[in-house]
Amino acid sequence: MEDLLPKKSPLIVVKCPNHLTLVVVNNVPLFFCIRDGPYMPTLRLLHQYPNIMQRFQVDRGAIKFVFSGANIMCPGLTSPGGVLDEEVDSERPVAIYAEGKQHALAIGFTKMSAKDIKSINKGIGVDNMHYLNDGLWKVLFPSYIESIKGFVETLLNQFSKNTKANV
Repeated sequence: MEDLLPKKSPLIVVKCPNHLTLVVVNNVPLFFCIRDGPYMPTLRLLHQYPNIMQRFQVDRGAIKFVFSGANIMCPGLTSPGGVLDEEVDSERPVAIYAEGKQHALAIGFTKMSAKDIKSINKGIGVDNMHYLNDGLWKVLFPSYIESIKGFVETLLNQFSKNTKANV
């Protein structure tokens, strides 16, 4: 836990456009939340700690669609190559892995339970919330963080001055 959230490092909650909230530690976004949903780890964090979430696996045919930001359809999870964790209920965050791949390619929010996905086998099974190479993923790269570091520090300084002035 100390590796994830060091005691002396500030934890910053950043509200972004489109109802996105980030939890940032040491200038690195670790968790995100969309609207009033639960906080979920970013893919970068999930790649460092792969067992912190329950997981589903899509078949090879679904990979290109997931990379395009598409939601995960039930047939991509139930066909050969797809794997479901039977204990997952509806409206739960899950890591999305791909057949033959080692790392997660997306993080999603289940629309129905794993049992329903298997039995109904049509429609959207998982809402795709964050995937490799989306806008949030691009923010996770240190070179990008360095490029906006001055901007973030300026914002924090302005916030500190405004807070002191209001006291």
